[in-house]
Parts: sequence; structure tokens; C-alpha cells
Amino acid sequence: MRRAERLFQIIQILRRGRGPVTADALARELETSKRSIYRDIAALVGQRAPIRGEAGVGYVLDDGYDMPPLMLTPDEIEAAVLGAQWVAGRGDPALARAANDLIAKIAEAVPDNLRPIVLEPAGRAPPAWDNKHDTIDMALVRSSIHAGRKIRLTYRDEQERESDRVIWPVTVGYMETKRLLIGWCELRQDFRTFRTDRVAAAAFLDERFPERPGVLRARWRRFNAEEIARATERPCGPDA
Repeated sequence: MRRAERLFQIIQILRRGRGPVTADALARELETSKRSIYRDIAALVGQRAPIRGEAGVGYVLDDGYDMPPLMLTPDEIEAAVLGAQWVAGRGDPALARAANDLIAKIAEAVPDNLRPIVLEPAGRAPPAWDNKHDTIDMALVRSSIHAGRKIRLTYRDEQERESDRVIWPVTVGYMETKRLLIGWCELRQDFRTFRTDRVAAAAFLDERFPERPGVLRARWRRFNAEEIARATERPCGPDA
């Protein structure tokens, strides 16, 4: 890897990190030595990159630092296009349009020598499935998630029995042939998963739920991790 590319990658690693990143971690990911990392960090700081570091803790990139747009590697371009293809086939109509617009913008913005990677990528997302059976406006669902607002659902289970729920929406899950709405259910006082094709009616409320969306998502991630751990610990087989 050329040094200029390594400097760029250091910025990217620090940008995506949720906390301080150590020189050891940078060296491992970039397959170089810690001494090279120290020199690279010094060079970036000399170029006024707002990097702060503390011995034994790691490096942090201050918020607000920007680089020229779309300084993407060929692999990053291919990853973005493949992901956008997948969303175009499986997202709600608003997300699908945004995904197709994103591909067009990338093709317009990248240098001419990289444009074939956008227009004729080496990989293709699987064909889209028919998601027109959703009975809830997924764009409004996503807005409620971002805003931290409650949703009132009339939901049908597998036996077609209806129940009324008020949920605090957390996230949307995309399965192979269906979408899932995951949220904290006030009726069950626990996290629950709802298939979007089984929603009989939905009302998007102005009322905010009491937790910040980021805190609720963190709670759900812990809940999900515990559920997975319990599932892996259960005995299986004919003697279970």
C-alpha cells in the first residue's frame, strides 16, 4: 500500500471508530508497523488533520473534519454499488429511488477510469422480490424511528388473530422475502418483531417514547445478543 493511500485509510479508520483507536489496531488493519503508524499520524497532524492521541489510549479524529468528496478506492466503489443494488431491490419505494440515485451520482462523480466499476460491477445483487404486499408506509416507519415517535399497530398473527399494539420502533430488518419491524411493545413490555405484511392498520403518533432512539437501540442490541447466547446454549438432538 502506498503511503498516500495509507494516510487516507488512517483517516477512514479513525472516522468510523466509536472510540480511540490504538496504534496496534491501526498497524494490524493496515498491515504495517507501529513505527510507520506513528510517522503517518505525525504527518497527518502536520497537515492539520484534527487527530488527538494519548499514550496507552489511542487516537481520535475530531468531529467536523472533511476530505475531498468521493475519494473512493475501486473496492469501496464496488461495495457501495452492490449495497445500493440490494437496497434498490428490497427497500421501500423511497429508499429504492434513493439507491438508484446514489448509483447515478457515484457514476457521475468518480474519475472516468473508475466509471466502469459503477456501470458494470463484478458482482450483482440478487433479483428483487415482490414487496408490494406491505400494508404499512415504510418511509413513515423510518421517520418514526429517527424521530423517536410511537406507532400504533393493528397486527395479525399467524392464526389471523388481531391485537392492538403501541410500539417504540427500533429498526427495520430485511429478510430474504419479507421485512420486519422491531420495537419495544407496550402491551408485552418487551421487544417484539412484527412482519410488515401482517400489519392490518397503522397510526403514526406524535407522542415520543421516553428513551432516546440511540439508547433504545443499544438496549435492543443487548437483548438480541442475549437471545442469541441463550439459543446457542440450549441442548439439541433427540435427547434434548
